[in-house]
Amino acid sequence: WMAANAPARRMQQRFREDLLPTVFRFIDGLRYAKGHIPGSFERLPREAAASFNREHFDDVISGSHAGFGFELFETKLSQKAGKTETTSFRGVVTAFELETPFPGILVATRKSNQVMSFFKGLFGGSGLQEVQSGVPALDETYDFRTDNVDAALPLVRGHVAQALQWLAEAWPEEPARIALKGSDGFLLLPTSKDFFELPPISVPLDYDRHIKPIVADMASLLATAALVRKVGSSP
Repeated sequence: WMAANAPARRMQQRFREDLLPTVFRFIDGLRYAKGHIPGSFERLPREAAASFNREHFDDVISGSHAGFGFELFETKLSQKAGKTETTSFRGVVTAFELETPFPGILVATRKSNQVMSFFKGLFGGSGLQEVQSGVPALDETYDFRTDNVDAALPLVRGHVAQALQWLAEAWPEEPARIALKGSDGFLLLPTSKDFFELPPISVPLDYDRHIKPIVADMASLLATAALVRKVGSSP
């Protein structure tokens, strides 16, 4: 079955490689790859995805839009111990340069017993400290950690809190995560959706049904990243 369908899969992938640069003309210098390790992944604070020892990457798209460069990739990060594998993160990550660099590391992740145990066990003596936004709904949902409390508090109680509240409405599937490290910003959107998937090779391609949603999703992802990259800027 795999061998018989391989030509169709290869043709569909080649078509995607031709299609995406055409429909994403609003992205300057677009580059597309599939299954490659994104260049920004090594700069992603590991605290943003909890513990993992397995990585899988799907579509990787990079370029510039609205005056900022970005790298966007679909990934699944998981922790395997023996025969048990637990998903730490599955979704789409957008990496970008912050308008105002953050002097240290700041992460906002979903609060859970697993994440809290991970932080306490791995980062208890590393200097990462917990801070709170002062917004009860956010502090019940998010675990904010940083190695620079003085710089983090104004953001967590200001622009970061505002961005997360907006994200809760824009992406209701599961709480988004934010990570700042120096000049790098990361927006992690947990989702099971494949953003750039095309229909089976036997299905005639329809612009309204298959292409237009992909374009809308990309525009929405970049608009969301543009909001988050301003979190350290002055009002």
